[in-house]
Amino acid sequence: MEKLQESNANLDEVAALAKERQGSKLKPLWGTAQLFMHPRYMHGGATSSELGVYAYGTAQVKKAKEVTHFLGGENYVFWDGHEGYQSLMNTDMEQELDHMGRFFQAAVAYKKKIGFNGTLLIEPKPQEPIKHQYDWGAATAANFLQKYGLIDEFKLNIECNHATLSGHSCHHELETARINGLFGNIDANTGDPQIGWDTDHFLIDFAEATMIMISVIRNGGIAPGGFNFDAKLRRESTDVEDLFIAHIIGMDTIARGLRNAAKLIEDGSLAELVRKRYQSFDIEIGAQIEAGKADFELLEKKAMEWGEPKVASGKQELPEMIFQSAL
Repeated sequence: MEKLQESNANLDEVAALAKERQGSKLKPLWGTAQLFMHPRYMHGGATSSELGVYAYGTAQVKKAKEVTHFLGGENYVFWDGHEGYQSLMNTDMEQELDHMGRFFQAAVAYKKKIGFNGTLLIEPKPQEPIKHQYDWGAATAANFLQKYGLIDEFKLNIECNHATLSGHSCHHELETARINGLFGNIDANTGDPQIGWDTDHFLIDFAEATMIMISVIRNGGIAPGGFNFDAKLRRESTDVEDLFIAHIIGMDTIARGLRNAAKLIEDGSLAELVRKRYQSFDIEIGAQIEAGKADFELLEKKAMEWGEPKVASGKQELPEMIFQSAL
């Protein structure tokens, strides 16, 4: 079995060749270390119950980060396929989460030590191959980062297929990341809601792509992050041309989504519908609520003064019609 020293030496040779071939115009969008397929990571890497595995995984990430820095990578992704548990009966969740928090804190420290200026990204995934991952979705990851003092050090790499597995739309995960200041990168694929595992289809749904690009525009872009095709052909697609067709439709779908999103935002009808829905908060007391200056006594007084509130229609069908017309 190859030792860590040998693996690092081999990786150095590969990195040197890649540096030579890439020239000055190409650089990786991100680098990562794969800490879940090898049997040593059957209980996780940063959350393993074995100290030796924790150290080995840290060493692999250290080297991967050095290579990413050497090649001019703009981001580094933590791809946590086994950081979680199968059963709570034999798991100390608190200890595992603390270990993972310390792992990420050390990763931040080493990033600064080597002068890597790229963005650190966490890729949320709810499950598969294990039952429950600790970075279940964007909201869970945000809470974790907040707890361990890392909220300003990381962003999220959102994979649409992982959103499907978590029971959310990709747009939901992107918006959750965006409003928490964590929108960093997109794994441009899609999943099958009828299948309970990671299918990694190429994105071909114009409606989904449009919602994705609305989030991108609202975020002001995602640089230094971007789009990567974490997608693959179906097993039955065996012709060489199938790979080209898949990438063409994947890129065209994202481009169409951007055009549609720009059209919807420039038109302004959807934004105006949303603004009107919340316009009852435009009065003085609404501003007080949003500023955190309205206490329970004041709100009780207003409720008694106003009586039974009127509740307007949500009018969901109208924005759906406007949205579909832009496709």
